[in-house]
Amino acid sequence: MKLLVIILNKTDALEYLLEGMGAAGIGGATIMRSSGMAMTLSRMESSFLSASIRSMFTGDEEDNRTIISVINDDQLDIARRVVYNTVGDLSQPNTGIMFTVPLDFVEGRRKRRLPQFDLPLETARDEDNDKTAEGPDKKENKAEDKKNEKRK
Repeated sequence: MKLLVIILNKTDALEYLLEGMGAAGIGGATIMRSSGMAMTLSRMESSFLSASIRSMFTGDEEDNRTIISVINDDQLDIARRVVYNTVGDLSQPNTGIMFTVPLDFVEGRRKRRLPQFDLPLETARDEDNDKTAEGPDKKENKAEDKKNEKRK
């Protein structure tokens, strides 16, 4: 498994990116508002930035979004294609950055969804295995019913 990290500067593509990821089977992601160092320093009016550089960051620019998602190794290629198709070439300025981090341990991740059946899952299980449908109380009641029938 991998942690996919996308720092999206082109925030107008966010909705399309998330829809594309969902359609590709990447069902979970966390989206955070984020800001680059230069933008943050500009807002703080840091003396580190010269006036000419600061003027590049003034105005109504939006912050970027950081998207993180735990993906299976085999989902990386499709995730990259979704990003390139919705955001564009990441080597272009002001589009974004994408990278992965290998994960040794993940807990709490939802499993892939089961295919939908015509019957509710519990009913399908009941038909497949009668023992699953019967709790201990039902089994005891059946045993008592059989004993009572023998006595009669």
